Amino acid sequence: MPNPRLPRVPAVELPDDIKDMQQASLALRGDATFFEVMANNPDLLRWYIQDFYGQVFKSGRVPAEALEVLRLRLSAQHGCKFCNQGNRVSALEAGLSDAEIDALFSDDFSALRPALVAVAQLADELKLTNEAGNLSETLYRSLGDHYTPAQIIELGLIGGMLTGIAKFLFAFDLVEREDFCPFPAPVEKSI
Repeated sequence: MPNPRLPRVPAVELPDDIKDMQQASLALRGDATFFEVMANNPDLLRWYIQDFYGQVFKSGRVPAEALEVLRLRLSAQHGCKFCNQGNRVSALEAGLSDAEIDALFSDDFSALRPALVAVAQLADELKLTNEAGNLSETLYRSLGDHYTPAQIIELGLIGGMLTGIAKFLFAFDLVEREDFCPFPAPVEKSI
């Protein structure tokens, strides 16, 4: 269970829209630490949900299934249990099969369609643990077989933003981690 330094806003003090987010998270995950802490800055939380997700992630410029592969592969590689719980549901809603979803938690992408393999490979270049990640010529061509340059840029920018957000979530201890998470929960260091 997350143990953030920042205070949680009590449920009775949450604005109605954020209370709805908190309740949905509790129903799905049994935890709403992210929403309760982020409610200290409700405008920023709304920007993240309404503008980043509502206007960028769900803009329709990139196929939903590709974005869900990107997001779930990143959260699987990062070991964000909170993220994986929501991202699995969204991936199913976008039309991914259980086999395709399971492939994103392994290094065997044979269950994925070629267009989605390229996106999963892009996620591997963008993940936090890949300091040398890059858009190689091979990966660019693979992506280019299925996506326009504008879509590739959007996939890269969204993936980079999600990776940065993952760093924030872990550093501020706002989410539950998978057992295989490469980023341990914070430990208090003595000076």
